Amino acid sequence: MAAPRLSRRCCRAAGLFGALRRARPPGTRHVHERPQRARGAKGLLAAQSERGLFQDVFPAQGADEQLEALLEPGRPPVAVYCGFDPTADSLHVGHLPAVMALLHFQRAGHTVLAVVGGATARLGDPSGRERPREPLEAERVRAHARGLREGLGRLLENHRALFWAAGGGRPLGRAELLDNAWWLGREPLLDFLCGAGGRLRMGTLLSRQACQARLRSAEGMSLAEFLYPALQAYDFLHLHRHHGCRVQLGGADQMGNIMSGYELVTKMTGTDVFGITVPLITSTTGDKLGKTAGNAVWLNRDKTSPFELYQFFVRQQDDIVEKYLKLFTFLPLEEIDHIMEMHAREPEKWGPQKRLAAEVTKLVHGREGLESAKRCTKALYHSSVEALEAMSDQELQELFRQAPSAELILEPGMTLLDLCRKANAIPHGHSGYQKITDGGVSVNGIRVTNPETVLILGQHILKNGVSLLRIGKKNYYIIKWLQL
Repeated sequence: MAAPRLSRRCCRAAGLFGALRRARPPGTRHVHERPQRARGAKGLLAAQSERGLFQDVFPAQGADEQLEALLEPGRPPVAVYCGFDPTADSLHVGHLPAVMALLHFQRAGHTVLAVVGGATARLGDPSGRERPREPLEAERVRAHARGLREGLGRLLENHRALFWAAGGGRPLGRAELLDNAWWLGREPLLDFLCGAGGRLRMGTLLSRQACQARLRSAEGMSLAEFLYPALQAYDFLHLHRHHGCRVQLGGADQMGNIMSGYELVTKMTGTDVFGITVPLITSTTGDKLGKTAGNAVWLNRDKTSPFELYQFFVRQQDDIVEKYLKLFTFLPLEEIDHIMEMHAREPEKWGPQKRLAAEVTKLVHGREGLESAKRCTKALYHSSVEALEAMSDQELQELFRQAPSAELILEPGMTLLDLCRKANAIPHGHSGYQKITDGGVSVNGIRVTNPETVLILGQHILKNGVSLLRIGKKNYYIIKWLQL
């Protein structure tokens, strides 16, 4: 696909795509595999190929000129959509590349459509699966869909409020949250089969890699799963007709579904439409991050706290952090280069990891979520009494999810030994007493070795009426003091 001449950095970014190279369906092309053409400023496609965000484009033939011209600055905005099936009530980190792709289109002034699959989730996407999904009840899917729409709404609002600012005087594109149950639920079966069903070819659907893999599996493939690509293709047709949608975004494992949508829209309308895939995010073992693999890092606070999300990105290794800075932040590439250069000089400061964690946490949880993550980090890893005193009950529960809690009344002359025994933190008798004298107990991050130490307000009991008791290295107890 034709694009502006790429800089040396873009050539380096192409190495990322080379590492992701795989057998692809005919008619697709990696975004960086474009003829070089002299031009001034980079277009959206070239800019995002440098970041590693746009991976494959379909169809390759004709997209060289048409898609690039369609996205040319100064032209009318294009509607772009991406679907999210509500198999859970929260998005997770694996969804972030698709969300970031939508946001980059919105920043370029285009209209973005985030579509929750309230209908298709009941069938189950067979892509990348060896066995069918567990069927979901209609009410559960509706509840999940509400959760996803709320989560997508928060991301869109946090981006607008915290990352767009004035946008250099350019208008931010329009965003809409939709649910395909709103149209698929009203589509009569016979109308669907006689209309869209008559244009989709069985041979093409059967040839898809996801379909072939499932047909060869021991459990086979249900009719419901087989029709999933047809319904997703109908989504593209509906969005094209009612919203002028010309581009579908999806994960790298969605290319077969995207191709079905392209086939249906072009056959029924004659309009040129396009698909763009984004890379999949995998764990260190190569598994796709998500609910199915059991390794999801959720974007809803009740599932993964701001602190836990922040720490997930802080713990990323050097060989992945630059890629994630390009994928998951809006930082200019020149600034990312500078961050990595500083990291090479001072690797002990973990500068790229901290910046990555801060940017993502702020996008997902807002400014207060980022401050919460930093308070929890200081309290847990830097024994900061000030951070502990500033923490809310919610933050304490999030930080010490498995920690027992106790509500106690401070009695005159109450000692550390009394506290430990009332909280059932140490065994009664000599062994518990010795646990303290051996240095195995700390209060608010300060080790106390005298069991007869009398508890003091402002030292052992913080201003917020809380004491954090630690036994050994990992056993925490949250003490809430009453009637202080």
